[in-house]
Amino acid sequence: MAAKGKITIDQRLCKSCELCITVCPEKAIRIAETFNHRGYHPAEFVLESCRGCSLCAVMCPEVAIEVYRG
Repeated sequence: MAAKGKITIDQRLCKSCELCITVCPEKAIRIAETFNHRGYHPAEFVLESCRGCSLCAVMCPEVAIEVYRG
């Protein structure tokens, strides 16, 4: 299935709470192996599976996620 959405994650804001990962029905987000400037492993987007539902953006307490449909 082709991707229908695109997510941008501001990794500077992400605190690795994993709420976005928990709510994503397509498992389109994972935790990065690298650290951000705060010392957290930020969330990162997995392009292949996003359908653009925006649940991740709604749940993000840091407002670090933007979802684009297309």
